[in-house]
Amino acid sequence: MTGKQRAALRSMANTLDTILYVGKDGVTDGTVREAYDALEARELIKCCVQQGAPVTAKEALEELCDRLGAEPVQCIGRRFVMYRQSRENPKIVLE
Repeated sequence: MTGKQRAALRSMANTLDTILYVGKDGVTDGTVREAYDALEARELIKCCVQQGAPVTAKEALEELCDRLGAEPVQCIGRRFVMYRQSRENPKIVLE
């Protein structure tokens, strides 16, 4: 992914609501399943690591991206954004 594509995704992510939370159990199989479904439906998702979580946002982002084949877009504080093109019906077209 190029810097220009990443910048475009970051600008799209500004208006997104956080839809996935990593809690006190860290990145579980349930979290991975939920992220997979969300990425398939939306392609671009914003996530948050909660206060008592055993992992940092960067660690959670890396693990989820590895397990899902997604691209990391942004990580600021406890929030992060991931992108993966939908297999069924792609909506976001990157130039």
